[in-house]
Amino acid sequence: MAKHFPIKTLIGLAQDDVDAAAQRLGRAQRERNDVEAQLNALVQYRDEYHSRFTTTAQSGMPAGNMRNFQAFIDTLDAAIDQQRGLLATATARVEAAKPDWQRQKQKLGSYEVLQARGEAAEAKTVARRDQRDADEFAARILRMRAEGI
Repeated sequence: MAKHFPIKTLIGLAQDDVDAAAQRLGRAQRERNDVEAQLNALVQYRDEYHSRFTTTAQSGMPAGNMRNFQAFIDTLDAAIDQQRGLLATATARVEAAKPDWQRQKQKLGSYEVLQARGEAAEAKTVARRDQRDADEFAARILRMRAEGI
């Protein structure tokens, strides 16, 4: 049975760090996607509202209604601009979370390489010991035959 290398503890902790970083990255990506979906909905609503405004205005509309339509479109434009700012912030959070996840992943990979090297060194030592034992056994058998036992 393989010995428990102390590095396995580090690998477990590093895996926990990778998982936590992946969750943070996933959460940031979901939040960004939500903000983007809201932005797209606002833009679509603004376009539809503007289209209705244009259609209604062509058939004639009182000046007061026209001002109200235009004021509402201006309000939608302001909301769209604000949502674009939120999207930029959310995108920045995603971009900030990526390097942390990559660093954690790299650290885990380094520990795994160290573990593999340790296991390879242990396997080499065991193989040498087994070979030495086999050689000693073979030499003992030859001695016993030579002595006539």
